[in-house]
Amino acid sequence: MTINGIDHLELYVGDARQAAFYFDNAVGFRLRGQGGPETGLDGQRSLLLAQAGIRLLLTTGLSAEHPAATYVHRHGDGIAVVALAVDDAAGAYAELVARGATALSPPRTFTGADAEVVVAEVGGFGDVVHRLVERRGDPEVFLPGAIEPVAAPDGDSLLAEVDHLAICVPPGQLDETVAHYEKVFGFADIFTEHIEVAGQAMNSKVVQSPSGTVTFVLLEPDTGARPGQIEDFLRWHAGAGVQHLGLRTDDIVTAVGALAGRGVRFASTPGAYYDGLEQRVGRLDAPVDRLRELSILVDSDHDGQLLQIFTESMHVRRTLFLELIERRGARTFGSGNIKALYEAKERELAAAGATPGVAAGGVSA
Repeated sequence: MTINGIDHLELYVGDARQAAFYFDNAVGFRLRGQGGPETGLDGQRSLLLAQAGIRLLLTTGLSAEHPAATYVHRHGDGIAVVALAVDDAAGAYAELVARGATALSPPRTFTGADAEVVVAEVGGFGDVVHRLVERRGDPEVFLPGAIEPVAAPDGDSLLAEVDHLAICVPPGQLDETVAHYEKVFGFADIFTEHIEVAGQAMNSKVVQSPSGTVTFVLLEPDTGARPGQIEDFLRWHAGAGVQHLGLRTDDIVTAVGALAGRGVRFASTPGAYYDGLEQRVGRLDAPVDRLRELSILVDSDHDGQLLQIFTESMHVRRTLFLELIERRGARTFGSGNIKALYEAKERELAAAGATPGVAAGGVSA
């Protein structure tokens, strides 16, 4: 079994058209397909959006019993299906189930004039499902007979591909989740870290497919520290799930400028963060003043630098949000920015005459 990458992500949402409006008008995705009862998708309405190598399927349940409706009722809008591209969906399904995966949907074939697509589903983490997708023929045909193509002008090419998914799991479930992906999916544990700042702490492990094309950053709260944003997510999401979707861009300065101009709200960064930035991470290609203006963060590891920024959550529960990331050699995920952001906020508060460590809101591990 070979996992070739993320084929698509399916979000279960309360209103597919409203969600599509945000991803289209603000983030630069374009409508590429649609389906519903008239195309054989019983009890649901789905819209397919795409940008470069990223495909998002937005699905709304049309009845209270539909899985999308029950998911949204429990978790709010969120990523419910992580679809994995494979060479042989039936073979991968059989192998994964034999290794201990929960069997959900056996292989099913969708056939059209120009393509054939085989899909099957197994359990992932929490209520999130892994859909195995095998494509034959035209790769642009998404799901023949179920999702009808929509002719639309090309959109942005600001975002290139899915870089990673950040997944929060309840306390005590990190190691078992990692072991599950190692044993069942053949992923490797490539990075482990304990992050602690301002009395808050979390454990993090990164698992990656052998192809290097699917990466999950798994986060677990440290219950020995005071609660932070991981506990907040788990509470409002009602269990494990995707906290944020990391999207790689080749030019983060241009991408952030464009998206901010369309109304995407990004997390702000204290101005003091940029004091001595080059001393901390090395020489930068981008002007520090421009990074400061856009609140773009920079971190480094042995392989190079990365630039990143997080959007504010699009949802009332403050759960799922997006990360834009530009990799300039770096292979890690910017954990050094957590401490740097906290220290920057402390300096700003001290300069303003506030008491450091008391009112440093907005930075949480």
